[in-house]
Amino acid sequence: MGRYSIKELERLSGIKAHTIRTWEKRYNVFNPNRTETNIRYYSDKDLKKLLNISLLSRHGYKISKISDLSLDEINRKIATLEDNFEDIESYIEQLTVCMIEMDEIKFEKLLSVYVLKFGFEKTIQEIVFPFLRKVGVLWLSDNINPIQEHFISNLIRQKIIVAIDGLSIRAVPDAPRVMLFLPENELHEISLLYFHYLIRKLQFNTFYLGQHVPVRNLEEAAKIYRPSYLITSISYSADAEELQEYAHLLSNKFPNCGIYMTGYPIVHGNIEKGDNIKIFQDGPELAKMFSSLI
Repeated sequence: MGRYSIKELERLSGIKAHTIRTWEKRYNVFNPNRTETNIRYYSDKDLKKLLNISLLSRHGYKISKISDLSLDEINRKIATLEDNFEDIESYIEQLTVCMIEMDEIKFEKLLSVYVLKFGFEKTIQEIVFPFLRKVGVLWLSDNINPIQEHFISNLIRQKIIVAIDGLSIRAVPDAPRVMLFLPENELHEISLLYFHYLIRKLQFNTFYLGQHVPVRNLEEAAKIYRPSYLITSISYSADAEELQEYAHLLSNKFPNCGIYMTGYPIVHGNIEKGDNIKIFQDGPELAKMFSSLI
């Protein structure tokens, strides 16, 4: 069960804490529990209700009217709105509710609708990645358990793999070769899978090594595959010095490869790049860089 402070509700819903308190007092929307020291805290049920109220409010419903509705009535009204959402936050909120409820059928349905409406790339870049950042907030505040995080990550991972499988493999011997991998101890591969999709779509030959690849194994693979480019993503690094050493190691071990690196500590850190290292911020920027290589 989630246990949220009012500030965490504000961060997850976008509704100010002051407004939440007003709704609570004036309309009895929530009835929060209290700690032994009399501090309010809210449940998963409260978060889901707030996300749904936020969605209805953005679509013209008055809080005074929403407060009179039962949860079933709120859900039915949202169901009638789903085809007419205009703002990205509405899509993200609905995915968040699916994750909290671990509702695989609805999650799959929503993602399929988004892909049909916006296309695969826009769905991943503008809806799925912001949603995953919200999942990160829930994780850091200890309000989702590992099962919920694995559940939702695997559903997204499967979607991207299916999209990759739908692309043709270019069987041209002299086409540029790209090897994608995560460093040792890196396990979050959704971004890397998306990069794989983008690069293969551009008709490069790709070799996907996946998670937790030690440098010695990367060297062995490179001897066989002979890539022109390496792509990696780093989501966590213990310290800047360690990260710098790793970047230098890649640059020295693979002097004839273009090495493309991303991830928060890479993009926002002060990394001294070797001549063969390029840093990119996201998928669209990587796709633009590789489009210029064709």
